Amino acid sequence: MTAPIDQLPVDGAGPIVGTRPRVGHIDFLNCLPLFWGLARTGSLLDLDLRRDTPERLSDALVAGELDIGPISVTEYLRNADELVLLPDIAVGADGPVMSCLLLSTLPLERLDGVPLACTTTSRTSVRLAELLLSDLVGVRPEYRSSSADPATMLSGAPAAVVIGDAALRASLLGAGTAGYEVYDLGEMWRKWTGLPFVFAVFAARRDFLAGNADLVREVHSRFLASREVFLDEIDDVCRRAARWAEFDAPTLKRYYLSALDFSLGERHLAGLREFARRVGGAEAGFPPDVTIRLLDTDPPDARRMAGPGAVSGRGPAGVVRS
Repeated sequence: MTAPIDQLPVDGAGPIVGTRPRVGHIDFLNCLPLFWGLARTGSLLDLDLRRDTPERLSDALVAGELDIGPISVTEYLRNADELVLLPDIAVGADGPVMSCLLLSTLPLERLDGVPLACTTTSRTSVRLAELLLSDLVGVRPEYRSSSADPATMLSGAPAAVVIGDAALRASLLGAGTAGYEVYDLGEMWRKWTGLPFVFAVFAARRDFLAGNADLVREVHSRFLASREVFLDEIDDVCRRAARWAEFDAPTLKRYYLSALDFSLGERHLAGLREFARRVGGAEAGFPPDVTIRLLDTDPPDARRMAGPGAVSGRGPAGVVRS
């Protein structure tokens, strides 16, 4: 069953004067583009920006310690009733992602029953690895949480799931020289399903949205503008980032333009629904047909002028607009 997606109206009051929304920012290279754009457009002055790992930011948004921010797909699905997705922006990949990897010293088919060290900073990446290994490869390792670096993780287990900057280092610098094979989880998912994989979405809490609809729309527009500024200035971004990162500017540019996908369109939503369908259930904490709500980016006056037909009806790929 295809999960419906509701286009959630946001007819709440306008922004509360003086409010600086508490907004999360993933402190990895993969979200540098958004941070760069927010700084360049002056938007950082209007946001109470909190930088942390993906899972800590996810927990903070769920707990109400953030108003808007990135959240791992697994945690979003578990808390979909309390959150509204910001359309057109996410962190995903439509093929190799380079920064979400399974490293293994053994062939994948020999991982059944053996220890597998897992990052503690991304539940979604670990769940994706579990799904691929069980349903695609046909093995069930013994998963063990680890906050160590990849080399230490692999010293105590024949395989490990790593993400972020550490995974990017392993993908570019360690493959073929460190005694392990690199399996890109984004690439494995794409070959298996034909769809992009969305690792993190951007969402607003529904209770914050209720009283700050215009403010949420403004933050959303700032995110989109930030992404466009980054794309316009990507050569400068990569040149500067290469001064302190472990990668040269051409490598960073390839990572940002070829590996990462910061959009959230119909195919990305289809990939999100497919992941929910495959892993959803009582144990996962959400149903396979979990309802996904998208922020209605049109203000109430525009919707009234356009008429009900402009924002209602069923769209393609099971999208429900209301």
